[in-house]
Amino acid sequence: MHLLNLGILAHVDAGKTSLTERLLHTAGVIDEIGSVDAGSTRTDTLALERQRGITIRSAVVSFPVDDVTVNLIDTPGHPDFIAEVERVLGVLDGAVLVVSAVEGVQAQTRVLMRTLRRLRIPTLVFVNKIDRRGARDAEVLRALSERLAAAVVPMGRTIGLGTREAAFTPGFGPDALDVLADHDDTLLAAFVEGAVGHDRLHSALVAGTRRADVHPVYFGSATTGAGVPELVRGIRDLLPTACGDPEGPVSGTVFKVERGTAGEKVAYARMFSGTLRVRDRIAFGEGGREGRITGIGVFDHGTDTPSGAVAAGRIARLWGLADVRIGDPIGVPRKPYGHFFAPPTLETVVVPGPGTDTGALHTALTRLAEQDPLIDLRHDEARREISVSLYGEVQKEVVQATLADEYGLDVSFRGTTPLCVERPAGTGEAVEFNKKDPNPFLATVGLRVERAPVGAGVSFGLEVELGAMPYAFFKAVEDTVRETLGQGLHGWQVTDCAVTMTHCGYSPRQSHAHQRFDKSMSSTGADFRGLTPLVLVEALRRAGTRVHEPMHGFRLDAPVDTLGALLPVLAALRAVPRTADTRGEVCVLEGVVPAAEVHALEQRLPGLTRGEGEFESAFDHYAPVARGQVPERARTDHNPLNRKEYLLQVTRKVGG
Repeated sequence: MHLLNLGILAHVDAGKTSLTERLLHTAGVIDEIGSVDAGSTRTDTLALERQRGITIRSAVVSFPVDDVTVNLIDTPGHPDFIAEVERVLGVLDGAVLVVSAVEGVQAQTRVLMRTLRRLRIPTLVFVNKIDRRGARDAEVLRALSERLAAAVVPMGRTIGLGTREAAFTPGFGPDALDVLADHDDTLLAAFVEGAVGHDRLHSALVAGTRRADVHPVYFGSATTGAGVPELVRGIRDLLPTACGDPEGPVSGTVFKVERGTAGEKVAYARMFSGTLRVRDRIAFGEGGREGRITGIGVFDHGTDTPSGAVAAGRIARLWGLADVRIGDPIGVPRKPYGHFFAPPTLETVVVPGPGTDTGALHTALTRLAEQDPLIDLRHDEARREISVSLYGEVQKEVVQATLADEYGLDVSFRGTTPLCVERPAGTGEAVEFNKKDPNPFLATVGLRVERAPVGAGVSFGLEVELGAMPYAFFKAVEDTVRETLGQGLHGWQVTDCAVTMTHCGYSPRQSHAHQRFDKSMSSTGADFRGLTPLVLVEALRRAGTRVHEPMHGFRLDAPVDTLGALLPVLAALRAVPRTADTRGEVCVLEGVVPAAEVHALEQRLPGLTRGEGEFESAFDHYAPVARGQVPERARTDHNPLNRKEYLLQVTRKVGG
């Protein structure tokens, strides 16, 4: 038996979930095709998904294609839930990217294809909705090639485009040879010799697809079933099946965590090597965590069934890992993929409604954060507030509805604000010495803070000898540095920063004669954890920091005659058009706009463009805040910027 772990990805409303239903029906797994509008699809199981007609959480369902078992993962299409897509990408063998024949290439289409190509995931393209009025084929093909910068190979042609009788006729088009030869030198040589038959072309297509060099394109309709049998054959013949040694060391990755009927954690994991069995004790995550597998469910013929074991190549549901988290490795860790998409750029405060229990709210939000770690709960104990990170307004509405429907909790939100970052403006150093006022801690810590290249994150290095003091003290300093940089001089996370330890010292373990260890005379990890924030923020003060706000790159298509009304609004919202291209009666503007203004622009656009404007945006970069007062973020730590307050909180005494 061969296995294929297949992702279905698309811009929202391209018909991705409907295609999943059609594939299951074509494979004989379901007798009746579910409807997104009716809320009866197999993969949209959440009540909220069925109410709204959108996919919010990734879902796994299995179906057979001849001797291949396909584990299909249906992912969200709305950009607010891009984190769900990110977690799935690392476990795929191949993908189908769904594009609407009516709307064509959209914002999320470009983001997804760019990422699929960067990760070298073999990808087929299915152009859906050829039965809808306004469907296009040649124009969509051209957009796939130009706007996605992808080498696409049409796998046939459409008949009756835009009608209920629209169909797909398979066969290589005249451009197939040129596209494939660009990526296959032996095919080019055979073409020069004049000896290229159908079989040779097909072999080149298989090889090019599996290398992710070329992308076969199928046209069809998930509603009528047109083109779907041809797509199924493409999935079977062109995409690579899963590999991995069932006898090798156990290695897997958790890409989803949910709660079972009894409230227990259930981990969805892709196994890359070895065989995991019920009752096995296995290491997972970081920090030496271990757990005993108490149950395994594998996906087969449309459902998941209990199993005593799961081998390499398969996806399984695992019980018994109580504190498992999304992204945790199971067994032998693999090289992490890292992040493919930008992190959330917005934040909002959750406001409990009248009578809402704050303890229950905290528990519910913690469980939501288990399913989506990028929600990133932030607790402000002084103000008794909880903030959550977001990608957009739709995600905020979903969080609100989920808390109401699943937990019975009434909440509202404050206005959404951008999540800024701080970067060092220069270089700064600070040091405090052991047993010298005003330092009340038995520790010497000296730190230098410098700028690092954009995208470098935070690095920590040493200019002192590693043997100068116990390693645990160095580790305490590094861990505290990284934690403290979560809130800079203005309260935002500090990034693109290099921190170097320039001084160190400690009081060795001491004791009185015939007595036990005297903690008051000997350094402990707590001394270094207590002193490091004071030294670090002083070094930051001397370096200075600049607050940067998130910026989105945008593309706006609007009628030329509406630019007179549109441009002043763009300027008021701090949007900066960088290029303008007039195409007949339509003008295409591309530029950047602050993330904080995207929602307002989307709301005003229909009125400004008679409903004809098309807008797409995605995170592009962080830029220094250029206007008005520098945004501040309330602190949630012991505030090392205020030495007296900090020491009162940490040591209950003030040094000096």
